[in-house]
Amino acid sequence: MGLRLNSPLVASAGPLSQSVESMEDLQESGVGAIVMFSLFEEQVRHEEAGLVETAEAHADSFAEALSFFPTPPSNDLGRTSAYLSLLEQGAKALSVPLIASLNGARTGGWTATARRMEDAGAAAIELNIYFVPGDLSMSGTEVEERHLEILQAVKDVVTVPVAVKLSPYFSNFGRMAVSLDEAGADALVLFNRFLQPDIDIHRKEVVSGFELSSTDEGRLPRTWLAALHGRIGASLAATSGVETSADVIKDLLAGADVVMTTSALIRHGAGHAAELVDGLRRYLGRNQLTLDRARGMLAVPAEAPVDEYERSGYVSALEKAKRRYGL
Repeated sequence: MGLRLNSPLVASAGPLSQSVESMEDLQESGVGAIVMFSLFEEQVRHEEAGLVETAEAHADSFAEALSFFPTPPSNDLGRTSAYLSLLEQGAKALSVPLIASLNGARTGGWTATARRMEDAGAAAIELNIYFVPGDLSMSGTEVEERHLEILQAVKDVVTVPVAVKLSPYFSNFGRMAVSLDEAGADALVLFNRFLQPDIDIHRKEVVSGFELSSTDEGRLPRTWLAALHGRIGASLAATSGVETSADVIKDLLAGADVVMTTSALIRHGAGHAAELVDGLRRYLGRNQLTLDRARGMLAVPAEAPVDEYERSGYVSALEKAKRRYGL
């Protein structure tokens, strides 16, 4: 995105960025940038609605009291201000770029908060579009257009780079990636994880919750990193399934510009970042590689049609499975 980082490891949005002290711990452990936890569209809308309601309640005040600015109710309000305050403090305290995260699924005035994030010192905005199209009448084209409209709304109000974090669930993700690139996305973050509820068969109820990512989840992002590397202008960030330095190395070889993790840092502490960076450094040294040479080394060759290349790999994998398992 044009940001100069001292490490390709980035702490992705999560609970470890809820205080300046914890962000400083991440910085000291060797991350190249930090993405703050997300400010959600619903929080912004709720706060705005509360401010309107409070203002309307004072609309009939006497003329001599018109200069009075009512204090908004404290319950569930003020989250945007608290977020911006922490962002401002963090941006001043840290030497690595601090990236604000704005999470939403609909178009609307909440996107203007990105400007306030920039004013508070955000080096960039991560636009996390978490949208599960439950409306069965909604076409794939409409889903794609919504993503582009949200991106455009944010790009219209900021000058800092904007990364789009999105899911892989499009009819043609490659085309969606190109469209976002053409619309001005400075980076794509692959991928968002949809929450997938489970069922408790004994209590006969839906069980919601959130699980930390596992290493196997890194395979899908790597597939698309390898396919997109060198084919779009936006930077590429890998996220999900990053637990060990081997995972970091795999993502970079596939074509990631940076590798993001939160689950591993929650499991092992902020200091685990140093182990990931050291493991990468040792690998590059053993193989006499620079970081630039390693990036995209195993991406889909520029001259190869991606669909044919992936199809060939699929057929080859099945043949290996037959020999291994006797299928």
